[in-house]
Amino acid sequence: MPNQARPSTGEQAKQHACAQLRQAILHGEMAPAQRLVENELAEQFGVTRASIRAALIDLEAQGLVERIRNRGSRVRVVTVEEAVEITECRMALEGLCAAKAAVAADDDQLTALTDLGTAMSKAVADGEPLTYSDLNHELHARIREFSGQRTAVELLERLNAQLVRHRFQLALRPGRPQQSLNEHLTVIEAIRARDPQAAEAAVRAHLTSVIAALRD
Repeated sequence: MPNQARPSTGEQAKQHACAQLRQAILHGEMAPAQRLVENELAEQFGVTRASIRAALIDLEAQGLVERIRNRGSRVRVVTVEEAVEITECRMALEGLCAAKAAVAADDDQLTALTDLGTAMSKAVADGEPLTYSDLNHELHARIREFSGQRTAVELLERLNAQLVRHRFQLALRPGRPQQSLNEHLTVIEAIRARDPQAAEAAVRAHLTSVIAALRD
């Protein structure tokens, strides 16, 4: 339902449409290759077609949308090889964040990581792969946050947004959550030990495993 207090045109309307579209793509509500029809989206979000067009241009720059000549826009399809390349970039940046978090995190933040590890273990034991996937995503987000490395965080948010389809597929693969869990618990343990080298190595080992799973 459009919010009557929100303008239907201009920068604010574009930002609203962009945020809503981004969330729908990140949550898997809009599938890869799904067409994005400006008229329908304008009606859905209560903004003008011009605002939708501007939002789609922004999302194209973020790597979430692609414009097909003479056919309009669609949710971008990320191939396996592209997903591998993105994960290789993540390896350097997430390793940096883990190393920084091992030094910078306070006791409450370390406890939060431990609690996430416990929740992830429970999700795997209970056979809840989608819950595990959400917690996995949250763990990586907390480590980035606790690192205080803002530039790396901004770059990673852009990279991770392009991997939504592959993240869901890996989470549902039999046996993958169990393997991934042990890798994540090793990362948490290294950060709790305040060992930046071990934390970076653990993240690199985990993402090397992700790359192998993507290619499998």
